[in-house]
Amino acid sequence: MLRKYFKITLYILITTFFMGFVISCEEDFTDIGTSIVSNGEFTTKDTVFEIEVTGKNIEKVQADGLAIGGLLGQYLLGVYNNNNYQKIEASIISQLRIPGNLTQVDQEYGTDTVVQTTIDTVLLRIPYNATLLSSINGQADYDLDSIIGDQSQPFILNVYQLTTYLSNLNPTTPSILNKFFSDQDYEVSSEKLNFFEDTEFFPNRADTSQIVERRLSSGELYDKDTIKYINSNPYVSIPLKKALIKELLFDQYDTPNFASQDAFNDYFRGIKIQAEGNNGSLISFSFNRPSLQPLIDIYYTNTVSYETIVIDSIKKTHTFSLSGITNSVYKMTPGQSPSFDNVPIQGTAGTKAQLKIFGDDDDLNGIPDQLEELRTKNWLINDATLTLYIDQNIVGSDTLEIPFRLFIFKDKLIEGTNQETPRQIIDYISEGFNEVGGRLELDGSRNPNMYTFKITDYISELFSGNTNDIPMLGVRAFNPTDLPISAADTIVRDYNWNSKAVMLLNNNTLEESRKPKLKISYTLKTEDN
Repeated sequence: MLRKYFKITLYILITTFFMGFVISCEEDFTDIGTSIVSNGEFTTKDTVFEIEVTGKNIEKVQADGLAIGGLLGQYLLGVYNNNNYQKIEASIISQLRIPGNLTQVDQEYGTDTVVQTTIDTVLLRIPYNATLLSSINGQADYDLDSIIGDQSQPFILNVYQLTTYLSNLNPTTPSILNKFFSDQDYEVSSEKLNFFEDTEFFPNRADTSQIVERRLSSGELYDKDTIKYINSNPYVSIPLKKALIKELLFDQYDTPNFASQDAFNDYFRGIKIQAEGNNGSLISFSFNRPSLQPLIDIYYTNTVSYETIVIDSIKKTHTFSLSGITNSVYKMTPGQSPSFDNVPIQGTAGTKAQLKIFGDDDDLNGIPDQLEELRTKNWLINDATLTLYIDQNIVGSDTLEIPFRLFIFKDKLIEGTNQETPRQIIDYISEGFNEVGGRLELDGSRNPNMYTFKITDYISELFSGNTNDIPMLGVRAFNPTDLPISAADTIVRDYNWNSKAVMLLNNNTLEESRKPKLKISYTLKTEDN
């Protein structure tokens, strides 16, 4: 019997909170057990069903934020290569926003006075997610958050000018929003923008300031500035080619290319920050707070001269933010094939698990044969808990690089096609995500052990015969956009920026106690026993 109480108001508030949350800040769910009232007329029993678990690749995910407020929760940059999973090379695509009141020289001089401009430094800055550990005498010490992989090994980083035009409207149907997927092919210019091409990049928590050499038009060094950004985390700092940026941006200020943001987006279509290689680490960045906004800073000096005499030198900075359409790119390369007894789950465009919970439909009537038999028993479902165990031989004691929680859903195919239309299970709506669970659980030695889901209302629906919509269940790495936003929301959205992965045991494992299982507690009238 399906329980009909809905905790909608609290549920929507919590869901809204989660939509802006980052991977590094995932909080554990709390499982709330179902209370069973016993009396002389009923007896409570339970039984365990073995589950068939298989793996399936996720071909692509939506990698823009156009439909969810403009930005994704996180953007990934770098390389993660673990042979147990797919290798991911993650890059970032973004437009630039031109600053207001953009002028090279902001005051007038006499006709016999010459103003010459020298580009001192151009920096692409991307602030890390970081935690302040201490601050002593103004010297801050940070811990970098949301990085997985081998930080002692570099990945190759380059920055390119984008030549693909980014439109927020669908080119073939302009009345609807465009979509950019994680396997989108973007065209770029041949010349790299970064000063040190093919940079071997390591994350560095000490990158909190920058020295800028200031030079006159003659090339003479006249000052050095130590730039510290107020209330800023450590940041990736990538020097760009001064002459190229001067040609592409600086020298265009007074042309029609800078007449409006739209004109600029057509002229300079954005940048691609590209990571590649076989080693390194994968870094998660937030772009949704001012202190974490990625920027391109152009530091320059205006040298004011009268005849051959320098009468003034003026330091200036122009800042272009990375904003507008900002997308992720995930290049996925298969690793080694899983063994016969395990299934990988990997976020982004990685892999998911598919669960067959009541066996096959041999009579082809759309209902698993085992479920048909169970429906004749008239069980009153009190509790249904699905448990998936972690392959500890592969995962070991690691808790940093595996998902803090997984998400379960109805993995439905459109009839006659290979196109999937995943749908919410009812428990997320009727009970709330805390009740459903799916969080990582540790064993007595504090090693990753299992994930459990309470899906009582879904199983109740199946047993009651209220629905014959019985696709396989899907399980994937949780993303904040997975949760329904209202009681009427059945859609599972195809976003995922969760970079983590875990290996689960399937039904072929020889460890009988660690086979995936569905445990159902039910009530029968005493007279039926």
